[in-house]
Parts: sequence; C-alpha cells; structure tokens
Amino acid sequence: MASSLDQTQGHTPAGRLAGKVAVVIGAGQSPGEGMGNGRAAAIRFAREGAHVLAVDRQIESAEETAAMIIQEGGSAAAFSADVTREHELALAMQMAKKRWGSLDVLHNNVGVSLAGGDGDLMDITEDQFDNICRINLRGTVFACKHAVAIMREQGGGVIVNVSSAAALGKYPYVTYKATKAGVIAFTEQLALQNAPYGIRANCILPGLISTPMAVEARIQAWNQTREQVSAERNAKVPLGRQGTAWDVANAALFLASDEANFITGISLAVDGGRLLNRI
Repeated sequence: MASSLDQTQGHTPAGRLAGKVAVVIGAGQSPGEGMGNGRAAAIRFAREGAHVLAVDRQIESAEETAAMIIQEGGSAAAFSADVTREHELALAMQMAKKRWGSLDVLHNNVGVSLAGGDGDLMDITEDQFDNICRINLRGTVFACKHAVAIMREQGGGVIVNVSSAAALGKYPYVTYKATKAGVIAFTEQLALQNAPYGIRANCILPGLISTPMAVEARIQAWNQTREQVSAERNAKVPLGRQGTAWDVANAALFLASDEANFITGISLAVDGGRLLNRI
C-alpha cells in the first residue's frame, strides 16, 4: 500500500458531503506513478464527510483506496465489481445502501483506450471495439440503472459520470472517442428523465491528466520515457501542464455537492483550456 499520501492537496474542511453515501466505480487505479482519478475522487469525497464504497475490478486496489481513507479517519469500504457484469454493479449499489442506509452519490470513473486495445479505424477489431464499449459505455449505463432505482425510491441523488475531452476534441483512437461521446449523450438523457425524481446527473470531461493509466500506457505504446511523454502532453495544454487527479476530483466534488444543486445535464471540461483549440 502506498505510504505517502499528500495531506494538503485536494483538502478543505467544508464537509460538503457530510453524512452522504457515495459509490465510486473505478476507485482503484492502474499500476504506476501518481494518483488515479477514481482514487482521488474517493479520497476527496471522504475528506468532505462521505461514507465511500470504493469499487474496482481489482479488489486489492479498492482495498488500498479504502485503507487510505480510513487511515485519515474517514469512512470507507471496498467492493469488487466488474463493470461488464450488471449483477455485480447491482450488488455494489445494494451494498452501499445496506451498509450506510442510502445511496446519495454515484461517481462513474471507468474508461479504457489504449489499454483496452483501442486503435485507428483501419486497425480496430470487432473484439477490441466490443470490449471497450462494454467497459466505457455499457458499464456506465448499467451502474446508473441500479443507482437510479435506489435514488428514485429515496427521492433524490446525484450522478457524476466521467466522459473525456476526447469526446469533443481531436483524438486518434476510434472506440474511446465514440464511447465517451456516448456517455455525454446518455448523461443528458439521464438528467432530463430523472429531474422529476430529484436526481441530478452531470459529466466531467478530463483533458490530459497525469494519471498512471494515461501516462504508463503511452510510455509503452510510444516507446518513450516518462519525461518525453509528459513533455509532449504538457505542450498541448494552453495552461502549460497536464492536470492532476485532484483537479478532476475537485470538479467531481463540486458537482456531487449541494453547491451544484441547480446544475444538471452539463459537461464540465477539466482540460486546461485545450478544447478551446480543438486539438
């Protein structure tokens, strides 16, 4: 388990999710340096007072995230679920409600591109395309299905889906772009159809974020050093640097909190201005 957790990044004492129950899908992370978006969101939610169910296909990684939260005095538990299996997603939602009494926030932070076999249109295979669709789009849809059932019954809730700036901007790999665009469209539908039940749903569109999944995959695929990959990605961002997982987690916290209680159906870019150039 990682022993050094920055105690200052992504921290305020506001208690914006005090007493809320949050399920974070993809709360573990890929091997490599740094912090993943899902883990950062889980920690950020817990620091603001939420009970967090850290869900990941790799239970060891979910347990690591939960242990970090508990070490800080927060409330968390780990749960194993594969987003390509609907019944496992249903069990995760039921577990959160059973353990803490409600389900107030669902944060879907799952997505693969190169690591899932994505490629150019002329190179992609049916199996690779279907695999990424199952993870990126179908997994989000069915997680929302089972969260919404609980949220409708209790009279409200919040869903934050992680799409990508790649859905709107230039991106070379066909399936990731298509599925993340699908997440935006689905979230808009989700927001509109569930507003009468007091349920809000929004999207986050991360740009170039320095996470283990994003950077490590490109180090291997491009046969470059970490410094080379980071320099190339930094150069594409108007603010001059990649974002961090805390940048994405802070956006997720805002959308999950009551500070955003009149915001639904939006797609919030967290990209350092890169979409302004559509590059």
